[in-house]
Amino acid sequence: MRNSLRVGAVAVAAVLAVAGCGGSGDPTTTGSGPLAGQSVEVAGTWSGTEQASFQQVLDAFAAKTGATVKYTSGGDDLAALINSRLAGGSPPDVALVPQPGVVNEFVRKGAIKPLTGAAAEAVAANYSPAWQELGSVDGKLYGLYFKVANKSVVWYRTDTFADAGVQPPATWEDFVKVTRTLADSGVSPMAVPGGDGWTLTDWFENVYLRVGGPENYDKLSRHELPWTDPTVVQTLQLLAQYWGDAKAVQGGAKGAVQLKFTQSIADVFGDKPLSAMLFEGDFVAAEINKLGKVKVGEGARFFDWPSVNGSKPAVVTAGDQAVVFKDSAATQELIAFLASPEAAKIMAAKGGFLSANKNLDTSAYPDSTTVALAESVVKADLLRFDLSDLTPQTFGGGTGASMWRLLQDFLTDPADPAGTAAKLEEAAKKDFGGK
Repeated sequence: MRNSLRVGAVAVAAVLAVAGCGGSGDPTTTGSGPLAGQSVEVAGTWSGTEQASFQQVLDAFAAKTGATVKYTSGGDDLAALINSRLAGGSPPDVALVPQPGVVNEFVRKGAIKPLTGAAAEAVAANYSPAWQELGSVDGKLYGLYFKVANKSVVWYRTDTFADAGVQPPATWEDFVKVTRTLADSGVSPMAVPGGDGWTLTDWFENVYLRVGGPENYDKLSRHELPWTDPTVVQTLQLLAQYWGDAKAVQGGAKGAVQLKFTQSIADVFGDKPLSAMLFEGDFVAAEINKLGKVKVGEGARFFDWPSVNGSKPAVVTAGDQAVVFKDSAATQELIAFLASPEAAKIMAAKGGFLSANKNLDTSAYPDSTTVALAESVVKADLLRFDLSDLTPQTFGGGTGASMWRLLQDFLTDPADPAGTAAKLEEAAKKDFGGK
């Protein structure tokens, strides 16, 4: 299904140069169209496969408008770079920011402009009230969630599961049993890429949503509940049970903290598999396909994050929110294009992408696995945004963030859940501004 949208314009040219975080590609220029000669600078975090897929969306916009289009990856420290650009008086025109907490901070500073005109109309036409609310601050629309994620799935090798005689587990108890059976069969069960701290926050969030429940999850994200609460300690105890089992985690806890996310995918689904499972979001599928060793839906499948103590099905989601730093008709029209089913369809076909656009026909996705992942986000009865992304940047939003660092320390030595909870609370008091 496609809606007809007013797409009057914009260019997308480019971006933040980020040392070590990805390079910039050559701009796409068509030379003709209503926006010929115009440009809009766009900043984002994506690199690799995601960047290449998004470039095709920008190419389509260039073809439609005649604008010059260029994208450069800002990496995990995009917010810090935008802040430095703001301080210098030259922020990017548009950015795709993955942390709502960071967006809120920019709004409070008056740095981000509300979505109006074609942009606001497109968001209202194509997104549910829940997603519009997630893109709003104090009731005013500031952001469009172009790309979203299902961060409540565990990927596994079907051949390894078959050899060990195990089935995808539905409960935490069965998850632990499957892990031990795989280990007993001589296979390393789980790759935990602790070298990238954000993956550990996703582990915590999925367990916590099921242990603490949605109301406490919301309170914790705002620091209206202390991180020393028993529900936090219980969550860390479950993680300690899993991470502390040297046979469960590839390389043991101390080895896991050195493992990077990209390498972990190769370690499970590459030429020489080292482990049977990898927990991370739907976007893993595109990287599996890129390796070309097993096929998603056949050799590589997923199961939903297991229930804890009878908890109901739930999905932790995340997303990259397109926001405007320099208001103009051009930037607003670019947002309108990104909010269209047309733009979502282009990236959906590439794989490794989910859209919250309610008017995107699921036939746009490349396979039944991605359709199932997308529908679980759209239809979830219990849906919560990534908790670390809701918090201030210094607590949950970057490589030096307190939550990232403390969970990496905990992965290395998970012997003291209560002590780690106390350290998280101490950091939260500081990072949340004494709240």
